[in-house]
Parts: sequence; structure tokens; C-alpha cells
Amino acid sequence: MGDVTEKEMDNLTFKSDTVLSDVHLHCPNKSHLMVRLNAVGQPVFLSYFKFLWNTDDRASEKYARETTTEREHQYRSGDELTNKDGNNLKYEKELNSEGIEALLDEDGDLDVVRRPQRASDSETEDLMRDRVYPVILMRGRENAFEEQECACSSVVKIEHTMATPLEDVGKQVWRAAFLLADYILFKRDMFRSCTVLELGGGTGIASIIVGMIASRVYCTDVGEDLLAMCEKNVALNKHLMEPGGEIKVKELDWLKDEFCTDPEALYSWSEEEIADLHDHCTVIMAADVFYDDDLTDAFFRTLYRITHNLKHSCTVFLAIEKRLNFTLRQMDVTCEAYSHFRSTLNDLENLHDGKMKYSVEPIKPDFCQFLTYERIEQLELWKIMADRLT
Repeated sequence: MGDVTEKEMDNLTFKSDTVLSDVHLHCPNKSHLMVRLNAVGQPVFLSYFKFLWNTDDRASEKYARETTTEREHQYRSGDELTNKDGNNLKYEKELNSEGIEALLDEDGDLDVVRRPQRASDSETEDLMRDRVYPVILMRGRENAFEEQECACSSVVKIEHTMATPLEDVGKQVWRAAFLLADYILFKRDMFRSCTVLELGGGTGIASIIVGMIASRVYCTDVGEDLLAMCEKNVALNKHLMEPGGEIKVKELDWLKDEFCTDPEALYSWSEEEIADLHDHCTVIMAADVFYDDDLTDAFFRTLYRITHNLKHSCTVFLAIEKRLNFTLRQMDVTCEAYSHFRSTLNDLENLHDGKMKYSVEPIKPDFCQFLTYERIEQLELWKIMADRLT
């Protein structure tokens, strides 16, 4: 690719078929300057995502745990999740009915609430949603890293794109990854010294967070350009890693039945790495990868195959954002990708093959936030216990 001109750097245009994450949608316009173009010509940004407090500070950790009670009133419906026999059905009904009905008027039409045209400063502040403002590294600021060097332990640096076709959404940062990261930091003892596999790691932000605690992380996805971006992000955040720990960026295609072991491929697996994964992995995780039914099916096939080959029982954490869409086919607000995810999750729990037992339960998202983002009600976290029977 030839040199990028200054005009190209300053004039970004997004096509109508691109998808934009809400994390990036709320960035200030003055910070919408890219640092480079990637190998396929997409604009790449470098963002600093700030921790709300020092994650290494024991006092801050104690304060974080105490503040979880402040969130409980936002998730009162989740109190009924403790009944294991009936919780899944009731939880699904609440999410599928109350959340959707809130968007419809008495005639069943979509009700769009618009902000008043004029309001006092105090009224405007009350009406506006909380917004996320990641700090974007601006072109021409060669000393940007030095300016924040004193606070390097308080931020995660992530290279990402801001709008992509659907097949490249892994190059953006999504809210569900932050929810998963929060849970990892809140339950750090659960992940300490573990070997972790992330499926569909994207930019790598969740793997980087768990890499602060775990001994080894395999961050996987497909596509050399995406994996190169992920590898760059791991390098940008090496200062956050657990001493002696490591994050390995690897290719793992859910549409294939085997690991990529081609020595000519940049992110292939060695036989030793595959053996290490099978012998030591006890945690598998994924965030915001359930947006296409075929990929969801492929994900669960891959999950079954890998957990079946693990030496030890495994805990799986899945973070998802439930997205509401109006469809002409049903003439209603639906969550088809989410519904398929829940159906497939239920099929996994009801699987009886004499080899594995899968126990599924939702995790109430009332734990504290360690990273700055908008934790909306549509964010969910699920836990699967994959136990070997033989």
C-alpha cells in the first residue's frame, strides 16, 4: 500500500454497510483522528481505556467489592435467578417481554423517546445517558505516550478500527468484552495462575485483562490482519501482565475441526502448544461473538470439541449483548441472534452423551466496574461448568 496522504488521514468516510460499536460511537468528534491505515485500508485508532481505580491496590479492591451493593437495585429482577430449576425460563421471559414492551406504545408501535430541544444545563445532564469517552491518540502528538507514562498502569491501550463490514467486527471493541473484563478483575482469585483460552478474542482486550492474573492465555481468532492487531495490543500492554505470564495469539477457526498446525501460517499451533492447552486449560471465555446463527452453531461445536479433549473439568464464561431489532418478517421487535444463542445454550445443557455434563447458569451483572463503559441492561454474562463423566 502506498503512503497515506494527510487528506486521506483527515477525511474518514463510512459506507452504509458498515457496523459501528457503541463504545466508539460515543467518542468525541475532535478525537476522531486515526493513527494509520491497516493492510486492507481500514482506519486504525489507538485508544486508552481507563481503569476506574488501581487494580493492584488492595484498598481499592476492597472498596470495589463494597460498592457492588450500590448496583443491586438496578437488577432486582435478577434476585429470582437463584432458583436453579425455574430461573432460566423466568429470566428469559423477563428479558424478552419487559425489555421489548418498554419500547412499544399502547398500539404496539415502536416508541422513540426524543430528548427535549431545550433544557437547562442541569436538566440536560439528568436526561443524557452516561457516555464513554476513551482517549484517542491523535496524529502528530509524538509525545502522547510520554504524557501518560506516569499513568501507564491505569489504562489499557488498544488498537482498533471504528467501523467495519460485519465480517470484520472483531476489529472493534464491544461492551460485552468490558463486562467480562470486570468480572475477571472482580473474581481475580478464580483466574489466578490458570491457563485460559479465549475464543473470538478480537482486539484482545479481554485476554489482556485476564493476562494480568492468569499464567498463560491463548487468545484466538481468524484472519491475519485481525490477529496482527491483537498481537500488537498484547505488546502495547506487556507492562500489565502477570510476571512470568504470557499471552499467545493463535488462529482458531470454528468452521474447521482441527487446530491450524501449518508451520507456514503466522499464527499456527505447535504440537506442544496443543498438548499444553489440553493438559492445563481450566477456563474458556468469549465475549460478544453471538451475532450470526451459523457462527453461533460453529462456536458451540468448537466448544464441545475442545472441552471433550481437555484433561480437566473447565469453566466457561460467555458475555453477550442482547440487541433489539425491528424485523419486517415478524413485524415486531425481536432478538433473533440472542434467541438462537439461548436455544443453543439450552441444547448444550440438555446434552447427554455419557462423556460430558454441562451445567449452565446466568451471572448477575451487579458486580462493580473496573473499566469505564456504559453497562446497559442488555449485557449478560453466562457461566458453564463443563465436567468430564469418564
